[in-house]
Amino acid sequence: MVQTGARAVDTLRDTAAFARGLERLGYHRIWYAEHHHSPAIGAFPSVVLTAHAAASTSAIRLGSGGVLAPNHAPITLAEQFGTLAALHEDRIDLGIGRGPGTFDEATARALRRGAGPATDAEYRSDVSAILSFLVDEVALGALPEPWLLASSTAGAALAAELGLPIAIAHHIRPDNTLAALERYRAAFTPSRWCERPRVLLCVEAVCAETEEEANWRVGPMNVVKAGLLKGSSQTPFPTPAEAATHPFTAEERQALAGFRAQQAVGTPKTVVHRLAELAGETGADELMLTTPVYDVRDRIRSYELIKKYSEA
Repeated sequence: MVQTGARAVDTLRDTAAFARGLERLGYHRIWYAEHHHSPAIGAFPSVVLTAHAAASTSAIRLGSGGVLAPNHAPITLAEQFGTLAALHEDRIDLGIGRGPGTFDEATARALRRGAGPATDAEYRSDVSAILSFLVDEVALGALPEPWLLASSTAGAALAAELGLPIAIAHHIRPDNTLAALERYRAAFTPSRWCERPRVLLCVEAVCAETEEEANWRVGPMNVVKAGLLKGSSQTPFPTPAEAATHPFTAEERQALAGFRAQQAVGTPKTVVHRLAELAGETGADELMLTTPVYDVRDRIRSYELIKKYSEA
């Protein structure tokens, strides 16, 4: 997250500190999402952040979650992530998604060189081409591990058809999760990339010593979400104090409460229990946690509390 008043260099410095912190805690992987034209999230390319974090760590897996196929030439993505995999063997993931990464139409068209949104057929062709070009990159050594990101049954069907492990964006569209997973598992076809259905579930998780502190840390992202509910990605990421005075409408409060009920926010006991429920309900092989809080120290502390309580 790009905090209000922060410089890009500060955010990038936090990225390396965060990666080292999670590696120290024993977490398995970190992914970086592609976003554009958003003051709260920034526009740092996934491949650059992956390379930066890989150079700052030694063991944790790193990658895109995801890089957006319609915005890039398939051969370029294969070359970039194939090179990273050669430099950091058995540590690089290539998570592939479909969305434009922005709500701004002019930005979306600029990314697509004037073209409109990708059709289903174009997206399938892009993903297939990326996988094909990846095979060509095997001469470099180890390949990145490809994943398909999905938040709908259509994305799940494509992951099943191509035999890819799937990353479900439960933190974005939780109401679609169970239907997407049912479609994925029912239609899965084994491939060179994956022998059986394999599911990573991404959940928003914010943990603190007390419920009050967790609510305080969630505040800034609630302000950003309220903007997204209106179709705007131009809301800056405020401080917790600024967020505490934000005037949410009744409709926004209801929507935010409904979303929170499907994520994991609260004390360590509450969060770990909720994560276990989600793992059981979905049969996920792995949970990935997104923790959009203002201060990187609070972000790392949230992961530390979850790790400590889950191992107790």
